[in-house]
Amino acid sequence: MYSGLGWLYRSDMADPRSISMWMDTVDDDLAPRPPLGGDVDADVAIVGAGYTGLWTAYYLKRADPTLRVAIVEKEFAGFGASGRNGGWCSALFAAPHGKVAKRSGRAAAIALQRAMFESVDEVGRVIQTEGIDAHFEKAGTLTFATSTTQLARVRAEVDEQRAWGFSEDDMRWLEPEEAETAMRVEGSLGAAFTPHCAALHPAGLARGLARTIERLGVTLYEHTAATAIERHKVITDRGKVSAPLIVRATEGYTAQLDGMRRHLVPLYSLMIATEPLPQHVWGEIGWNRRYTMADGRHLLIYAQRTADGRIALGGRGAPYHFGSRIEPEFEQRPDVFSQLKGVVHSLWPATRDFAVTYQWGGPLGVPRDWYSSVGFDRDSGIGWAGGYVGDGVTTTNLAGRTLADLMLGRASELVRLPWVGHRSRKWEPEPLRWIGINLATRVYASADRAERIKGEPVDGRVDFLNRLIGLKNI
Repeated sequence: MYSGLGWLYRSDMADPRSISMWMDTVDDDLAPRPPLGGDVDADVAIVGAGYTGLWTAYYLKRADPTLRVAIVEKEFAGFGASGRNGGWCSALFAAPHGKVAKRSGRAAAIALQRAMFESVDEVGRVIQTEGIDAHFEKAGTLTFATSTTQLARVRAEVDEQRAWGFSEDDMRWLEPEEAETAMRVEGSLGAAFTPHCAALHPAGLARGLARTIERLGVTLYEHTAATAIERHKVITDRGKVSAPLIVRATEGYTAQLDGMRRHLVPLYSLMIATEPLPQHVWGEIGWNRRYTMADGRHLLIYAQRTADGRIALGGRGAPYHFGSRIEPEFEQRPDVFSQLKGVVHSLWPATRDFAVTYQWGGPLGVPRDWYSSVGFDRDSGIGWAGGYVGDGVTTTNLAGRTLADLMLGRASELVRLPWVGHRSRKWEPEPLRWIGINLATRVYASADRAERIKGEPVDGRVDFLNRLIGLKNI
């Protein structure tokens, strides 16, 4: 049913620690697991050992320890976005409430958001129960406004949450003096605060989950390239896995499957991290808890204070590549890294004398309507989840639990959530999607520049693009 999977991942990785700071600092020897050694039978076959595949295997085995679950992975567990992301275990869902409600009703949109709140705590529960070293700390997220135009947008987001019935316990506005007690950001006019987010070590979670599911009896075959997914079987370069139930958990690499190039486009997000900062700098910044942090600009940034005392900050701005191409060199963009370094220095001037010691990136999966989905086709036995648009650390957990219930036929509240069975329309053919996505990126960047330099809102231009491509920001 799906073929071309052997091209999903790059195969020139000599050192797994080179893909991100997280992989370089994870407490794991990264020893390769054996590949598939020939044809095998299983009850469930999963393609992809990122968060989606790992969480699904975990909850299947917890529900039914007798299940034979096998995962095939072209590289190694956590190779993709699961080992490269910003480490936000947040309650953010890719689609806004209004879009969910338009399709499924207000109550369904609220239920989905509540499920995301609960999923943050569920990730923390599993990390604690299973003894996973993922540096999980639930301090919440601060979204700062550093201009009058950002102030209007961020305050409007707080008002919107209140209109949807979420209380100050879910999100509230902090006036500048209160915001400064949590973190001193240059030019701050205040911040929105939500407690529904934890900072964590992404690779620590991925590698810890992999070890956990192996203890539960899951077989994980690394360096095994799937070449096709068919009804009740996965074909690989090392043999066939036959199973009545199959999960496609390929996220940002899905566009490489034959026939799915327009289903999810791979957009690159890039990150940098400073060297560990001395305590006097943290004291000057006032970032004493591990809050995650963003601001109100159009071109998204996201940051956290790592457990070893670094600022890790990422952002959009890298171009979309024609034909949904994925190449190793796309992960290195000196211009974007320079911009991200400038953001760190502008927000926290005390960091200017300290080096940026890591630079990395990778693709994430984006559906045309910016609406994540999970589903299971009982006739073919194939389940899927993805299109997280960079908000996957928590959403994958909800996906794993939902897939387990769907495949086991359990009529839980999770299988009734509105993202279950959602089908996004396809992206436009080339060159239209190349033009549209890259135009949007440039417009958002120019809007941020105009607001920063002139203090002029450009919401009309941005709102038009948001409606055109179905998102809030990139």
